[in-house]
Parts: sequence; structure tokens; C-alpha cells
Amino acid sequence: MIRTPLRPLARILPARDAGESPDAIERENLRARHEDMRDRMRQRAEGRLLVLGLFFLCAFVVIGARMGTLATSDPVEPRASAQGAAISAARADIVDRKGRLLATNFETHALYAQPKQMVDPEAAAKGLAAIFPDLKAEDLIKDFTGKRKFLWIKRKISPEQMQAVHDIGDPGLLFGPRDMRLYPNGSLAAHVLGGASFGKEGVSAAEVIGVAGVEKYFDDYLRDPANGQKPLQLSLDLTVQAAAERVLYGGMKIMNAKGATSVLMDVHTGEIVSVVSLPHFDPNNRPRPATKGDQSDSPLFNRSVQGVYELGSTFKIFAAAQAVDLGLVSPSTVIDTAGPMRVGGFPIGEFRNKNYGELSVSDIIVKSSNRGTGRMALQIGVKRQQEFLKSLGFFEPTSFEIVEAATGKPLLPKRWTDLSAVTISYGHGLSSSPMHLAAGYAAIANGGRVVKPTILKQNGPRLGARVMSEGAAHAARDMLRAVVTEGTASMGEVPGYAVGGKTGTADKPKTRGGGYYEDKVIATFATIFPAHDPKYVLVVTLDEPVETSGDKPRRTAGWTAVPVAAEMIGRVAPLLGLRPTVEPASLADITLTSSN
Repeated sequence: MIRTPLRPLARILPARDAGESPDAIERENLRARHEDMRDRMRQRAEGRLLVLGLFFLCAFVVIGARMGTLATSDPVEPRASAQGAAISAARADIVDRKGRLLATNFETHALYAQPKQMVDPEAAAKGLAAIFPDLKAEDLIKDFTGKRKFLWIKRKISPEQMQAVHDIGDPGLLFGPRDMRLYPNGSLAAHVLGGASFGKEGVSAAEVIGVAGVEKYFDDYLRDPANGQKPLQLSLDLTVQAAAERVLYGGMKIMNAKGATSVLMDVHTGEIVSVVSLPHFDPNNRPRPATKGDQSDSPLFNRSVQGVYELGSTFKIFAAAQAVDLGLVSPSTVIDTAGPMRVGGFPIGEFRNKNYGELSVSDIIVKSSNRGTGRMALQIGVKRQQEFLKSLGFFEPTSFEIVEAATGKPLLPKRWTDLSAVTISYGHGLSSSPMHLAAGYAAIANGGRVVKPTILKQNGPRLGARVMSEGAAHAARDMLRAVVTEGTASMGEVPGYAVGGKTGTADKPKTRGGGYYEDKVIATFATIFPAHDPKYVLVVTLDEPVETSGDKPRRTAGWTAVPVAAEMIGRVAPLLGLRPTVEPASLADITLTSSN
């Protein structure tokens, strides 16, 4: 930069000759220099402000775009990305109602190969085939000698297998740390727990995600780092569950059934203390879903919530309870059950063509009369029957907290006619799950209040809306008790526990072509105990049972499901803390008079 002199001689000398002051020239040049410096500094400051403004604009655009992305995306936990860090937080444990372990994490390793680093691929392949019988040496050699740079061999291995692979000594065989899900009780409560598998996976870690049961239903809770030290506590009782599974398995084999399920429910809290579905599986080695054939034959099929069946005469108590609640009948009201009876042009018959004649409402339940129940249903009417069964939960899947429960939607008639009302009153024409039935019987047992089944431990009663009066519920309980003491469930008596219940035998529908099998049934026994002060509901259902101890095969619930349920109650009632008691006797109808 060339600076202009403040006192240039070219101007000073002429100014002196003209008599002017040279200082004025200096002041003018100094002012011009200051103005020039001021202009240059202003331009520089304005340029810096422009650059800074552009920087802030870009920053706000980037931040705004990121905030918009986060607002429109699903919330997820941050995942560590450093080498060796866990992809996902440790999964919380699952425990039973008493804190006993049902599912936990176990540190293990995965095995992978980097063929380019292998010294002797053929020897390594033969060594791995010897350690893992399900692997073929020929396939491994083909993979190790090909173009692949990375190959998973086993997603999880035991410490013994890890040592055996280490002894092979090939540097191309490497191990990655893993947290696998462990179910220490094996197949116990398998359908409730469901199982887990690996999600995001790397050589240094893998996240564990739920694939079924409570593992999937509560996946967000179990994966939340904040719940790492807070196990998910279920309502199941491990000891009761083990006893129920053993009894049901034995009963299924003795009765030659292809499958079985049981549901044990607290009538006040809705807690499911035990739920069994057979055949079952080991969630430590969960089988693959069936891709063909009848899905109900798969061990993954949960009969307690996915098994939607016509449950037969177990529904009759609902018709009787509603009729009593509406004031249409009392337990002693006599109804003519003699035939013939036709509804909508279709005959309504009795089991084995029996003709009971005139029966009280209580005897209709004890003897399981179809015509008697049907005549009560006609008095109730279609609309009121629909509203009652809907209030009990028979129109929607149960709220039971496992993912499979959502698929167990009841099958309702397309047109609910008088004929539908009659057949539904004795358990045909409406299909539901044993879990639905348990919830319905719980409403009768607790005095007429809805209670929803839950797999989570509760701190107290969870009674919902009232669906029948206490008087109607009490009358229904007396009828159920009479079924065991003098009716079709006589083999269901358990000394000291005053069992009440209702049997149900329904023809099994064909999977193809419609219609029913002639020699295959679904046998169910729905019970409450103790009947005079109910604490629990137990539903036992057998798929295609056949009792063969007599001269002829017997398939009805009284011969199949009832003795299995009685054995189960005898085993689990003491485990539930119920002591045998003497059933309160009803007072004789005596009128006291004065002696005067």
C-alpha cells in the first residue's frame, strides 16, 4: 500500500508562496487518510459479519433438519458403536410371582471364520464337523476355499465347544462375545415366555430381541437400560406351573389326546397362576414355525389363547345365570324339557336322545339338558344374550399379555338368530378359547364382576364392571357345585376343596370341507374352587381324548377332562396355600314356633 505524505513538497512550496498555511494541507491529508482507513475497516467487518451469518444459517438448517428427522422417526435407545461395546443394553430378567428366575442373560461366544487367514482350511473343516455334528465337512471346505472373506459358523457355542475349536489352532477361526437368552427351567412355561433371538449382530456383540410370548410383548421394557436391574415379574407360580404341566401331560397320555391345555386363574385379581399348552417346546432351542399342514399340530401353537373351540355345555351356566339375573327364572323354576323341540325348522335334541321331562333350572344344569338351556335362551332373547356374552369378553381377543393372544379372536355367527341363541346357550355356534372361558367363570366365582386375565403380578383385586347380581352369581355357583356332587362331573370331587364345575363335550370341526368329525371331540371341564368361597378358576381342555379302560371308548368330558382336572386341583391347591376345609352345610328349612 502506498501512503500519501501528510506534507507533500509539491503542495507546501506553492502554498507558502501564496501566503497559505502548510498546516491546513497536513490536516486535510490526515483526515483523508483516516477516512480511507475507516472505510477499509468497515468493509472488513462487514465481510466477517457476512461469513458469520452464513455459518449460523447453515448450522440452524442442519439442526432443524435433524430435529425434523427425529420428530418423524420412532424413538430408540442410543447404541454404542465403539469396538467391543454392546450393541444393545443387557436384557432384563423375567421372574415368577415369588421372584424365582424364569429367563436371564448368559455370556457365551459366537464362532466365525475368516478364510483368508486360515492356515489349513481342510483340517479346520474336518475338526469343526467333529465338534458340531450338524455341520458337514464338505460344505465347510467349499466355503473356506472359495472367495468368501467372512463366514458365520455358529451364532452361539458352549464353553466346552469353544475350547474344542480353540484346540484346532487355526488363526482363521475366531470368537465373538455374545449375551444369549437362557431359560433355566427348560420347557416350563414355554408358551408364556415365548423365546428370544438375535437382532442386530456384529462380530463383537449382538442384541437380543423377543420373538414370541412375553419376551416379544414386553420387548421394549426388557430392552430398556433403565430396567436392567428391574426384572419383569409375572403372575405365574413356578411350583404350581411345574405341577400343572406334569399332571396335564400325564392326563393327555392316559386319555390318548393329541393336545391339551389348562388355565388356572385368580378370580379376584385376574392373575394367571398357571397356564399350560401341550405339546410344548424348549425356548432355549425354539423350533421353526410350521410352513404346511395343520398349525395346531405345531408345538408352537398355544392352545390356551390360540385354540378357538366350541366349548360345549360349559356355556350352559351363562344362560342359567343370566336368566336368574333377569328375574325370568329361579334355581327352582320348573321347565319342560320334553321333546320335540324345533327352532327355525331345526330339531333340538339331547345327548344320546334322552328325554328328561320337567326339570328345575338347577337340574337342567346338573343333567346338562340342551332343551332346557335352549328354552331359557329363548326367554332371554337374542339381543340380551349378545350383550351379556359381550360383557364377559366373548366378542374380542383376551387382553392376556402375550403376542399370541391377539390372534385368538372368537368366531361368532354371521346371523345371530333364535336358533343361534339356542345353540350358543349350550356351547355350539360360538367358538372361543379356554382363556375366554376362564375369564367368564371368574365373573361367576367373584360375585358377578368382570375380571381380565393378566400375566403380570398384581397387588390386589382388579374387579371391573358388574355383569350380574351377587344373587345370580351365588345361584350359579350352587348349580356348579351340584354338577360335581350329583351330576355329570362326579369324578371331579376333591375332598376338602368343594369343587364346582361344568363339563362340555363338543364335536371337533373338520379343518377342510366343513362339518364335524364323528369320533373326535374337544372335552372341557371348567371349575371353581372352593365353591362356597371361590378363589380360583381352572379350565382343562383335551383335544381328541379317548378313554379306553372300558368295553367301549369314551370321549365325553366326564370321563376324560374331569379326572384330569380333579387330579390337578388335588396337586396344586396345597401349593396355593389352600387348606382342606369342611364345606359349610346348608341349614335345614325349619320354622321356629313358640311352645306356648
